[in-house]
Amino acid sequence: MAENVKKWARFKKKSERRLKKEDITIVDADTAKKAVFATALGNAMEWFDFGIYSYLAVTIGKVFFSGVTGPLQLVFSFATFAVAFLVRPFGGMFFGMLGDKLGRKKILTITLVLMSLATLSMGLIPSYARIGNLAPILLLLARLIQGFSAGGEYSGAMTFIVESSPDKKRGFLSSGLEVGTLVGYIAGSGIVTILNYMLGPDKMLDWGWRIPFFIAAPIGLIGLYLRNNLEETPVFEAMNEEKQKENEKGLIKKVFVFHWPQLLKGMVLVLFFNVVDYMLLSYMPSYLNVVLGYGETKGLLFILIVMFIMIPIVLLMGYLSDRIGNKRLILGGLIGIILLSIPSFKMIGNGSNVMVFLGLMILAILLATFEATMPSMLPSLFFTEVRYVALAITFNISVSIFGGTTPLVLSWLIEVTDNKMVPAYYIMAACLIGVITMIFVKETTGKALRGSAPAVEEKNEVAEILENPQEAIWWKEEKINIDEKIAESENE
Repeated sequence: MAENVKKWARFKKKSERRLKKEDITIVDADTAKKAVFATALGNAMEWFDFGIYSYLAVTIGKVFFSGVTGPLQLVFSFATFAVAFLVRPFGGMFFGMLGDKLGRKKILTITLVLMSLATLSMGLIPSYARIGNLAPILLLLARLIQGFSAGGEYSGAMTFIVESSPDKKRGFLSSGLEVGTLVGYIAGSGIVTILNYMLGPDKMLDWGWRIPFFIAAPIGLIGLYLRNNLEETPVFEAMNEEKQKENEKGLIKKVFVFHWPQLLKGMVLVLFFNVVDYMLLSYMPSYLNVVLGYGETKGLLFILIVMFIMIPIVLLMGYLSDRIGNKRLILGGLIGIILLSIPSFKMIGNGSNVMVFLGLMILAILLATFEATMPSMLPSLFFTEVRYVALAITFNISVSIFGGTTPLVLSWLIEVTDNKMVPAYYIMAACLIGVITMIFVKETTGKALRGSAPAVEEKNEVAEILENPQEAIWWKEEKINIDEKIAESENE
């Protein structure tokens, strides 16, 4: 039986090497842009909640944990927030499997609706003073639902965008996903800041804190409309036509058995990306205030301005990645952080507003190289039939272990070492690991996704690919090799 499998695989490899005109997908540019907007909205939704919860942490502690006093209220508030990270990997596996079986569009619609309802429900929960211990229990439940759905949201959004984009514009279009991150966080934190200013502390504690959570409802409805009007990705549809029923069995097992090298590479990419991201966008305001002694408003204002400026920079980096390649841009960002982190943190600690801003902008520009490239690099690590679930496992496990813990670890290390430069050393170490890992990561910019045919924007590009097919058919070679290994294992 095994010999027959090998003969079949050799015949299949020889016959499938030929690239045909009908293999190549022509992607409509307007459809691709629509996909970017609709998926970026979900990412903005996630970070909108992140922003409002972070800024309202003290108020939430008073509303839902008034049974305890002092700093413990804030501890319970952030602990409830952190719980969502624990369930993200489970949500990623659950929605990832469904996304690889039923389609990306359906699952992305479900995750956005769940995230919207969970966020909205937080604004509807009565306070501890009214219903006692049931209040924090309901808050915890809402956060668990939110984290579970978020586990399938971001990985699904990355998958949807790259599968809806032409190969030569994948970097630029995918960078729009991280623009959603920045817009969502800016909107969330900005709304809370404006409400605090307009209502004052008493009204905010009484009812004002609920308003930002209510905004999730219209955002969710808009997102539902947009995603319902999207078409399924051409890559998934092409795969679904050929996929046999038996290939759907044991999906997660196949990911760990046959795709583990890509899983490990992806986890390291997510590691250094999220360590730098959470350090700058989440931990930095506390660092500026608590460690360096700057005013709280000053620190928050600096980060908001930096995020505004990052939006066009991320798009520019995405455009640049399509020209020079994701791998080069990521390596440039990694080496830049290793060389410039210490000077940047010395500038941030200088005290001068100009120097603090310049130090933050250096780190922001280097972070932008990751934000612009990761949404296209990470999905391209995996084959189409396992892309959603493999990416969900990779991203959510790594972000839960390394990303969400970054502010906590940095605070603890500074307390233990009494060294204000610890954040610089921490991100340098993460990026050094990244440089080593990138040596083993293939450049995928401009090439077909693994397990899928090339995707182009113009018809004249089809002829160019057929004239020189060697660069375009590498995906078939890798796919056939994996198919052969799976077939051999199933027939042993």
